[in-house]
Amino acid sequence: MHIAYLIPTIDRIGGAERQLLLLATGMAERGWHVTVITLHGNGGSAADQLSASNVSFLSLDMNSGLRDPNGWNTLRRWLTSAQPEIVHAHLAQATLLARGIRMLAPIRVLIDTIHSPATGSSFRQSAYLLTSRIPDCVTAVSDAAARPWLDARIVDKATTAVIPNGIDTQRLGSQRFARPLSPMTPQLQDCFRWLAVGRLDPVKDYATMLRAFAMLPPSNRLSICGSGPLEADLRSLAARLNIQDRIAFLGFQSDVCRLMKNHDAFVLSSRWEGLPLALLEASACGLPAVFTQIDGCREVLPDSALPTAPVGDAEALASAMKALISLPESARAELGEKARKQVVGRFDLHSVLDRYETLYCDLLAKNPNPRRFRRNADTPCRRSGEDPTVPTPQTRAGDPDPLQLGTLD
Repeated sequence: MHIAYLIPTIDRIGGAERQLLLLATGMAERGWHVTVITLHGNGGSAADQLSASNVSFLSLDMNSGLRDPNGWNTLRRWLTSAQPEIVHAHLAQATLLARGIRMLAPIRVLIDTIHSPATGSSFRQSAYLLTSRIPDCVTAVSDAAARPWLDARIVDKATTAVIPNGIDTQRLGSQRFARPLSPMTPQLQDCFRWLAVGRLDPVKDYATMLRAFAMLPPSNRLSICGSGPLEADLRSLAARLNIQDRIAFLGFQSDVCRLMKNHDAFVLSSRWEGLPLALLEASACGLPAVFTQIDGCREVLPDSALPTAPVGDAEALASAMKALISLPESARAELGEKARKQVVGRFDLHSVLDRYETLYCDLLAKNPNPRRFRRNADTPCRRSGEDPTVPTPQTRAGDPDPLQLGTLD
């Protein structure tokens, strides 16, 4: 069976892109034929990673976005030739392309995934609504991501499922690495080291993080892992706050795990998140975390004993960070290990792959032939009472139903 994953680009890696790469390589390891298709870009190092995992890569070179007719024609020809049984789109541009192309080149199973609670512009909402009867199923990475789309009636509850992001919890073990000399101040080895991971975009609200960090004792250090359009502005803000010597802008880093194991705590200041992959990874590494009061974070760590901060409140974020700093090292380690256990139990990659694999096979069983629309606009992803363990090469008897529709009530 052939799965085609569609996403705007993998040249720039964020949470959605990392999740797609994990899905693609994980499904390839399970014996599926997998192709990753991007709207633009050459794939960079991620394309090399896919190739090493026996995953094909194709760029549509749609440099002018969805208005580019050459990209539509390229994708239509590829679908007609390769005839993948499943097309699974991630993020808005890829979703709208996939829904539109199904009208030109019928697809047996079409799925798209919501990664964020942000429903976007009125144009995007209208486009999703107008094409809502085309995909066979819409998945969301969390209840928090799904709810605004459901409340706005942009997607149908009957055909929406929650399947969370997954992480390789074995690779992201809690064993700490020896702390290297700090690249900022080599002579200071007793500093408390914070780590933030994510694109330098407005939604991550790094400005509030920097203002909060400026309120911490001088012995604190902050490493920011990520690139993006706000880097110059954030560097300027750090200079105005006179904390530039205590902050390292590391840019994009491929080995986030090693960074996490070389720091003392994780901090996240986002205004919203669907299901923050960086927080999942930090928790899997046993790193205690401070974060803002947003539903996506609470779905990762519902039992966190640390205080959270209202979005945009620098003083509250600084207070939460100080509360963590004040704990003895043994208490911080206990918090980190508790967080790891929560994440391992709910977000392990193998379990998430099982759930997607079951969903794929369930939809394939219901859709034996390519179609332009889903088989029945009112048919849920899984009918009540159906056996959730559709036989697959890797599905184990007794695995849980991958569709958590009841959690959206």
